[in-house]
Amino acid sequence: MGFDNFISFVYATILAGVPILYGTLGEIIIEKSGNLNLGVEGMMYLGAIFGFIAAFTLQNAFAAILAGFLAGVLGALIYAFLTVSLKANQNVTGLTLTVFGTGVANFLGERMKMNSPVGSVIIEDAILRPLLPLNMGALTEIPVIGKLLFNHSILTYFAIFCAIAMSLYLNRTQKGLNLRAIGENPAAADAMGIDVNRYKYLHILFGGGLCGIGGVYVSLVTCVGNWQPDIIGGQGWIAVALVIFASWKPLRAVFGSLVFGALSMLRLYIPKDIIDIPGSIFNMLPFVVTCLVLLISSIKMKRENQQPAACGVNYFREER
Repeated sequence: MGFDNFISFVYATILAGVPILYGTLGEIIIEKSGNLNLGVEGMMYLGAIFGFIAAFTLQNAFAAILAGFLAGVLGALIYAFLTVSLKANQNVTGLTLTVFGTGVANFLGERMKMNSPVGSVIIEDAILRPLLPLNMGALTEIPVIGKLLFNHSILTYFAIFCAIAMSLYLNRTQKGLNLRAIGENPAAADAMGIDVNRYKYLHILFGGGLCGIGGVYVSLVTCVGNWQPDIIGGQGWIAVALVIFASWKPLRAVFGSLVFGALSMLRLYIPKDIIDIPGSIFNMLPFVVTCLVLLISSIKMKRENQQPAACGVNYFREER
């Protein structure tokens, strides 16, 4: 792999890691509230389709981002109502949300394609222009690092901003510390006067919104406004595993998303004349690494890097 090809590979790695980062950050904030939501894939699908529809009908990229965010919030609201208010099983509810979101997205996407006279739905470049890589003038022209650091979509920079802001929120603010207390021991937090259900609802909804933006990125940036069936392709599941890889730390999630982004792009940058590996092997590589991450993390992990103690367990206030 030549140097120019290597730079292109790193650039593609960043592009591929952004939607995974959104899903991971969304799941981190949800799990910090003491809830395990396996519906990341479904919320990303909801964000992808409703963001796509908004861009197509309203002809506005920022309206698409808002629509995708709200679609993710809606999916998270369904999950929160069932698990926080009705005390439904969190694992089953999350899995059901994934099935629901995937089905809704594929159904609406196919309906749009069937109603199109050309059999496909593609959003015009002029509408997508605000989401295209920014040109920062002299910074973009800097050799090597100009392309890698200063030539990305606004959604890429917003993902990095969210990771930094979330890290500061969880570790440096009173509300963030309250949230962490709820994730570890909701009964103790409740006894301290913290409104447990309110905290859970707000952070679950925000996490769902981030997942929805990840879906918008896939449909409008990764696929350049060309709707495809099964467009998320398991990235939500990778995000769930990446939460463990990142030890529930937002800044580590940035590095982890780059690792999994590199794995998904690897097959496009290894010359077949050097090593001829079937494409299906590369397609399964991110999921193989995901399994290894889960295996290693379950064997050896420090207490401070483990899942919040109350995560996945419904809180019954009358039992405290």
